[in-house]
Amino acid sequence: MSLYNPTRDQARQFLFDAWSKFKQHLSLTDLEKIAVEVIQMHPEYHVVFDSPEHFMHQQYFPEMGETNPFLHITLHLSVIEQISINQPIGITQIYDKLRQQHSDTHLAYHDLIDCLAETIWQAQRNNQALDSEHYLNLLKQKSGLV
Repeated sequence: MSLYNPTRDQARQFLFDAWSKFKQHLSLTDLEKIAVEVIQMHPEYHVVFDSPEHFMHQQYFPEMGETNPFLHITLHLSVIEQISINQPIGITQIYDKLRQQHSDTHLAYHDLIDCLAETIWQAQRNNQALDSEHYLNLLKQKSGLV
């Protein structure tokens, strides 16, 4: 699997494998541990990760009100990584402020995810690269730092 550009199926398989290893009490890599922690935050998705044969190729349509659990979990992983390396610069401070405001780590992550998803959607809609300045502005607005 390519670390930087996995296929949809490779990314899904990684999550299925991490969850399966966790449930079997097998040793996990550091990234698998983080993925499992995020999956544990979302009990509504456990049925998905318990049934790879049913959900590996499942398509999700937001216009039909469907949430893609794989996308949601990977967005969590993205913001966790961004926080860990403070990239874009300032995200760690914004995350800390959101965590204080909510008194809840998970809700703070979701605020960050909302901003990231909006930035990704805009880049795709405009057929452009991600606009990190726009992303940071959304994060600042969400946290009240603007």
